[in-house]
Amino acid sequence: MRKIKITIAYEGTAFNGWQRQNNAVGIEEKVEEACKKIFIEPIKITGASRTDTGVHALGQVATFETSKDIPLKNIPYALNSKLPEDIVVVGAEVVHQDFHPRYSAIKKTYQYRIYNGQFLLPNLRKQVAFVPTELNIDLMEKACELFIGQHDFKGFSSTGSSVKTTIRTIFDMHLIIDQDLISIQVTGDGFLYNMVRIIAGTLIEVGQGKRSLEEVKEAIDLCDRNKAGKTAPAKGLTLVKIYY
Repeated sequence: MRKIKITIAYEGTAFNGWQRQNNAVGIEEKVEEACKKIFIEPIKITGASRTDTGVHALGQVATFETSKDIPLKNIPYALNSKLPEDIVVVGAEVVHQDFHPRYSAIKKTYQYRIYNGQFLLPNLRKQVAFVPTELNIDLMEKACELFIGQHDFKGFSSTGSSVKTTIRTIFDMHLIIDQDLISIQVTGDGFLYNMVRIIAGTLIEVGQGKRSLEEVKEAIDLCDRNKAGKTAPAKGLTLVKIYY
């Protein structure tokens, strides 16, 4: 049996997140169905990150085992022929049996995109958070620096998941500015439920002058969800890359 690792990009608008759902369609289900059609055998997909409804990905990772000897270079083309146009397999490789897409990861990069123009462009409406009021970029960049390092991010997570610890390390966090498009890029060893979206919502409030840098630091230090900003919309979030 070969263990195959695939890298997947998708627009998450039409799906109820990555994970298979009882009464809704998840991306995992679509990828698994495509695998079964190509490999003509039972396939079980294991994904790296359980992205939520509306969240996108450029570098989601999943694995499956197969007894079939289809050449690696052909696997993305074969799977894409069976997938909807908003899901694309962009790479495939063989990995060791002890490789796990979630537990073998050492860090992840997410990007949260904000459109800060006067009018939201229609081609971006499903992929950004729209904030028409002017944002203070300098203050937002200073706020980014407060999150870098190891912290207890309990105050920047939503209820709904059980984890052993809420301590995480952010290695890098900065803004990428492209005219009216502001991207918050953050790389860390792991992220709590809705952590990036809450950080993004907090930074937006900083940029709007609704929250000071001192209040952001207090939210981090006190681990108090009520001290942090609102949870930004899911559609602005993209899983960019998972590192192994």
